[in-house]
Amino acid sequence: MSLLKPHRSTCRRSAAAWIAAIVIAPTAGASTPAGLLAGYAGEAGAAPSPERGQSLFNSRHGRDWSCASCHGAAPTGPGRHAATGKPIAALAPAFNPERFTDAAKADKWFRRNCNDVVGRECTAAEKADVLSWLIKLKP
Repeated sequence: MSLLKPHRSTCRRSAAAWIAAIVIAPTAGASTPAGLLAGYAGEAGAAPSPERGQSLFNSRHGRDWSCASCHGAAPTGPGRHAATGKPIAALAPAFNPERFTDAAKADKWFRRNCNDVVGRECTAAEKADVLSWLIKLKP
């Protein structure tokens, strides 16, 4: 009987985490850069800053790379992965209409790349700042 208590507790915590993820993930289902930006900004509870986004994108944060290491300081053209040399399509949505049209894909790449650059996942405010700057870049 006592063996079931930890399992029930774990199940309750897992269920609570899933419910929180569903309620807290306002970007889920967003299919436009503006929709994703609204979701991140809403989650952050603050207006995004393109200036902070540009600074975050082009700065190193105690690691070897910045976002610009692979995407270029102005991510309006193709980049190249700093370690593998793999080509990377333009990141700014005005230069690559496929960017930031899939919330799951955007979250996956933010998570992966923020860990490489910042050493942790980016906050919703940081994502909003970077995306607001990327949206501002126009041909």
